[in-house]
Amino acid sequence: MKKEIFIGMLVGCAANIIGLILAATLLGGGDDFTTVIKSAALEGFLGKLISLGAILNLGAFFIFIKKKQDYRARGVLLITVCIAVFTFVFKLF
Repeated sequence: MKKEIFIGMLVGCAANIIGLILAATLLGGGDDFTTVIKSAALEGFLGKLISLGAILNLGAFFIFIKKKQDYRARGVLLITVCIAVFTFVFKLF
């Protein structure tokens, strides 16, 4: 059970990183990834960019639910909640 939740958490992290890279590439206006991340941090919308990256977790969650791998889906959901809390705290400070 713990192994399945951990696998779901890894998939959730990977999906979030891939989503962040895609969001930065698509919304970056032709700049490279590091430039977009640095400018997002300076301009104060890095939290929004991370939240956009978490959209891919939705797909991973529903794939695990459809395959009846509930513990893996729980891991993806746990990572998504952690990302939401992180962006909330990041927005405050």
